[in-house]
Amino acid sequence: MSRDFNTLSLPALFRALGAPEATRRLAAIARDEDLGKRGKPRDVTSRVASDSAGRARAFIRAREPGVIAGLACIPFLAKAFSRRIRFRAAKGVADGSAFKRGQTLGTLEGPARDILTFERTLLNLLSRLAGIATVTHEYDRAMRSKGPVRAKLLDTRKTTPGLRVLEKYAVRCGGGYCHRIGLYDAVLIKDNHITGVALKELTEWTERAARRASKLKPRPRFFEIEVDSLAQLEQVLFARIANRPAADIILLDNMAPKTLEMAVRWRDELAPQVALEASGGISIRTIADVARAGVDRISVGALTHSAPIIDLGLDFS
Repeated sequence: MSRDFNTLSLPALFRALGAPEATRRLAAIARDEDLGKRGKPRDVTSRVASDSAGRARAFIRAREPGVIAGLACIPFLAKAFSRRIRFRAAKGVADGSAFKRGQTLGTLEGPARDILTFERTLLNLLSRLAGIATVTHEYDRAMRSKGPVRAKLLDTRKTTPGLRVLEKYAVRCGGGYCHRIGLYDAVLIKDNHITGVALKELTEWTERAARRASKLKPRPRFFEIEVDSLAQLEQVLFARIANRPAADIILLDNMAPKTLEMAVRWRDELAPQVALEASGGISIRTIADVARAGVDRISVGALTHSAPIIDLGLDFS
C-alpha cells in the first residue's frame, strides 16, 4: 500500500484505481435500469424508431466549456450495451483536456439502434465526471490566484456510492490529487475516533495508534490525524518531537487563515517533517488565503459532492 497514486500518469492511474472493473459494474447497473432485468432486455423506443440494420456515426459535443474526464471509461461502458459500438477520441483530446463550447470530443460508430440505446448512460457519466474535473480545475486556479503556493489540492471520500474511483480519477484529470482511496489504504483519525480522549492524553493516544498502524500488513500509505485547535496540534506534534511513532500528516479542521499560519510556524519549528492539511469550510473564494497560510495540502469535499454537471450532447451525422 506504499504506492503513491499521484505519481502515475492518467492511463496508469485509471488502471491502478481499478477503474475498468468499476466501469463494468456501473455499466451493468445502468443497462438494467434502462433496458429492464426481466426477460429479454430491450429499448422499445429505438426498436420502433430506427432500422436495426442501419449504421450511424454520432459525435460527442460540448454544449459549454470545461475539462473532460471519463473518455477512458467509454470502451468498458459501451460493451455492456453493444459490442458493435466503436469509440474514437477527437484528435488532440484526452482525459484532462480543456475544451470549448461546441467542440467535438469524440466519435461513436456502430448500429444506430445500439448507439441510441447507449446515449443517455454515456452522457450521464461523462457529464458527471467532466463536471468534477472542471470544478477541480477552477479550484486549483483559484488556489494559485494570489501567487505561488506549496499546497496541493486533494479530494475526499465525499463521493457518490459506486463511483468513488471514477470520481477520484476525474479529480486528477482536473489537476487535483487523490487523498486516501478508502478506509483500507490509509489511516485518518477523525474527531469521532478520539471522542473521550482528554487533551493531556492525546500525545500518548496518538503514539499508540501510530504504532498499531505501523504493524498492519500491508502497511497503510500514511497515518493522519485531525485536530481542531492549536492545543490539540501541540499535543500531536509532541510525539513527533520525541521521535516516537506519530502522525505523518495532521489535518487542521475549520481553522481560519491566521490560525493556519500559526500552525505552520509551530510545525516548521518543532517537526518540519510533518505535513499539514487544511480542510473544512473551504470555498473557491477562500482557498487562496488558506493556501497562502503555508499548508502543504488542502482537501475539499465540494470537488465531488457539489460539482455541477457539464452539458454534453450526442449529435448524429
